[in-house]
Amino acid sequence: MTTTDIAAEQPVQGALFDVETDHIGHADPQVGYRGPTVCQIAHITYRQLDYWTRTDLVAASVTAAAGSGSQRLYSFRDILLIKIIKSLLDAGISLQNVRKALTHLTDRGVADLSGLTLMSDGTTVYECTSADEIVDLLAGGQGVFGVAVPGLVTELNGTITAFASQRSHSPASFDELAARRAAKATA
Repeated sequence: MTTTDIAAEQPVQGALFDVETDHIGHADPQVGYRGPTVCQIAHITYRQLDYWTRTDLVAASVTAAAGSGSQRLYSFRDILLIKIIKSLLDAGISLQNVRKALTHLTDRGVADLSGLTLMSDGTTVYECTSADEIVDLLAGGQGVFGVAVPGLVTELNGTITAFASQRSHSPASFDELAARRAAKATA
């Protein structure tokens, strides 16, 4: 069987995504979506998003939180990853096994998730990159359900256009609120 058991393989160093792109493929690492918007797009609660971010299940790759009052900004790919997590959890996979699967995908360096289907028997998560692998998995009696990532990408592309994105401010840019706080602190 050519299907890969995500939890059983030895991890290989890499990154889940190699190039920062927005949802239409343009490189712009400063465009992102605020937490409440991400929650609407991914159909999760803010509490879930905050917990997943604080426990390093996901990361706000555009802008991480930098103290009280700061805003995290999530990229299109971050939201795709959140939708994959939600799909696996909705299918009954434990959070622990979702973490194992995501760790494996990150360590393996899967650069293009759009051709990947994740299958599971309820406990083990398998990655399939071709129809033959899916058939082999089902013929072996192991796969019970699947998460077709290309479908998530298409859905996300259609949904995300209705929401406003935010631009991250570079550290060198002027931040009026920070300037007022600093002036108040020295006064």
